[in-house]
Amino acid sequence: MKKIIYFIFLILFPLIVEAYIGPGLGMGTIGVVLGILASFVLALIAIIWYPLKRLFKLLFIKGKTPATPDQKTIEPS
Repeated sequence: MKKIIYFIFLILFPLIVEAYIGPGLGMGTIGVVLGILASFVLALIAIIWYPLKRLFKLLFIKGKTPATPDQKTIEPS
């Protein structure tokens, strides 16, 4: 019975595996991984940078005077 269990184990989990990953598959895999990483980095930049940019615009606009009630305020976009 032990020999059967060992045989099944060796079939399911071989000790030596020989495989070839060609240059096309390797470059495709690298491209996908880099694309996913770049999308995460760009998402973080978008979440952090754009609110800071709007805050800097609001804080450092030169020549802006307070609006009187009859004037319209111009909001920076």
